[in-house]
Amino acid sequence: MTLNTTQPDEYEQQLEQKSSQLRELFQHFSPPDLEIYDSPREHYRMRAEFKIWQQGDSASYAMFAPGEYKKPYLIDDFPVAAERINKLMPTLLAEINRSELLRQRLFSAEFLTTLKGEALITLIYHKPLGDDWKTEAEQVKIKLGIDIIGRSRKQKLVLGQDFVTETLKVDGETFNYQQVEASFTQPNAKVCEKMLNWAVDCTKGSTGDLLELYCGNGNFTIPLSRHFKQVLATEISKTSVNSAQYNFKLNNVENAQIARMASEEFSQAMDKVRSFRRLQDIDLDSYEFSTVLVDPPRAGVDEHTINIIKRFDNIIYISCNPQTLLRDLAAISDTHEIERFALFDQFPYTHHVEAGMLLRKKQTQM
Repeated sequence: MTLNTTQPDEYEQQLEQKSSQLRELFQHFSPPDLEIYDSPREHYRMRAEFKIWQQGDSASYAMFAPGEYKKPYLIDDFPVAAERINKLMPTLLAEINRSELLRQRLFSAEFLTTLKGEALITLIYHKPLGDDWKTEAEQVKIKLGIDIIGRSRKQKLVLGQDFVTETLKVDGETFNYQQVEASFTQPNAKVCEKMLNWAVDCTKGSTGDLLELYCGNGNFTIPLSRHFKQVLATEISKTSVNSAQYNFKLNNVENAQIARMASEEFSQAMDKVRSFRRLQDIDLDSYEFSTVLVDPPRAGVDEHTINIIKRFDNIIYISCNPQTLLRDLAAISDTHEIERFALFDQFPYTHHVEAGMLLRKKQTQM
């Protein structure tokens, strides 16, 4: 069956509802007109994960409703996911069902793709994987034209590469991003492009240096580096730090450095509360920061970091949770005012909203 997760005919109405709710949530702050960035109606997710439901000698893709983990919905395709994923789903499943070795104790399948059609599939098992598994999986890799990773407890077998390279167009330039399996990347590539273009437009004409907190694989860092003398970025995930450094080289970014540390730690370093060996090769005093970009997790920004970013003339805040953005804005609004306000529909047909704000320091605070 097809899991009916999209309603293209209702998309405009749903997007308007989200927009109205976001405007209402922030109306106390009298923000400017909301800029709305929509999503493709179908095939917008570049990654997808499916459980594998075993019945007798046959495996199927399955999804579950929250709290109903014994009642599978068996599916053949998934309109939310990229067309490349939908084309691979039946051919991969046929190969799995053709081989008892590949099917047996297979628990889930994860797809990671790009706008250009690169594909990486991770097969996760409840059994050890040996050379015989590698031999059969290699044949599937060649037949489907993909890379494959086999995972089980304390095992990761990579057939090919463990990443794909996404290509995004921002402000007339093309940027390439290594996206590593099992690490965080934006799932909706087309909306990600719009978000990056918005952020770049916010920084045109900037002076000074940029601080970026929660930089991930360099998603924002790379295009924004074109508008600043220097960029200092922070990220706690080791995998993401390695990808960011790789992506700096891939895109010829020479004016950016990255420190592997949490925003709370960096705030302590900025206030000289603590010194960190991870910053021993970075001269914080050499930066003339004018702008900070924060893209925090759903929990938002911690109190100390809020006090740090309030010192900046310009704050770009990307939020995956408007409720914590609202909380943080209450603390920031005494020194800054909202100049731009945006909605990015990363997750159509759900209640989730991604928001962006450009905040400028009030003249009385200058």
